[in-house]
Amino acid sequence: MKWEFRDDRPIYSQLVEQIQRRIVSGSFPAGSKLPSVRDLASEASVNPNTMQKAFAELERIGLVYSQRTSGRFITEDQTKIETIKDELASEKIGEFFTQMKELGFSQQDTIRLISKTSKEE
Repeated sequence: MKWEFRDDRPIYSQLVEQIQRRIVSGSFPAGSKLPSVRDLASEASVNPNTMQKAFAELERIGLVYSQRTSGRFITEDQTKIETIKDELASEKIGEFFTQMKELGFSQQDTIRLISKTSKEE
């Protein structure tokens, strides 16, 4: 998964979201060790302090935990991971409905189009 950043929000919050996506998608499996701050910062082309701030936020929300001499690991709490996954999906769905409304579609029209499109695939 490629690191992508936009100018409209702080980089660390975008890092948090992208790491969350990697966790909920299984790219970073539950219980696995995360790469070091420096390695991930280098991969993402960001300052290590920015990556450290993102890791601190991931620890705060409980997706990541530290072991003093071993590094950082992804939580094994599947309920936590599923909750974050649902939250991320809800945000994306909300953004989609907002965009469709801006195009002049009602919620019912949008749902009808989704249903039609999914049947065609």
